[in-house]
Amino acid sequence: MSVWSARVEGVVTLPDGRRVRGRGLGAGPPHGDELPEYGLYLIATPPVDLAWECHWVCWPDFRLPRSSADAIAAIEAAYERAASSKVEIACDGGTGRTGTAIAVLARLAGVPGDEAVRWVRANYRPRAVETPWQRRFAARVPLSR
Repeated sequence: MSVWSARVEGVVTLPDGRRVRGRGLGAGPPHGDELPEYGLYLIATPPVDLAWECHWVCWPDFRLPRSSADAIAAIEAAYERAASSKVEIACDGGTGRTGTAIAVLARLAGVPGDEAVRWVRANYRPRAVETPWQRRFAARVPLSR
């Protein structure tokens, strides 16, 4: 097991030093040294067979996850894995749902809820977390930690 190099495109270093990669599935598959060890996929339909371990959360585009509890459990599990593994978070475009999940990861790493969206936009993508309900979810969803 290993962790991401900060030089890999889409890699974000959380405030506690853990690294995750955000990615849009529409950009095509990763290659070579950019393969994850674990992926969390936030899309409406299950991903096709992948060569690495993954978890799928049913999360339609521009919306919230079908089950907030399942999504938070999966995001928290991805956070724990990121301490020692190459974890990627991805949706179709890599911006709204992925940004929302990375904002929740930032909260787990110590960013206050009311600053999480601003943090992810400064450290991942300027347009991350696309909708008002995604912004509320990122800031207010209850976490178990």
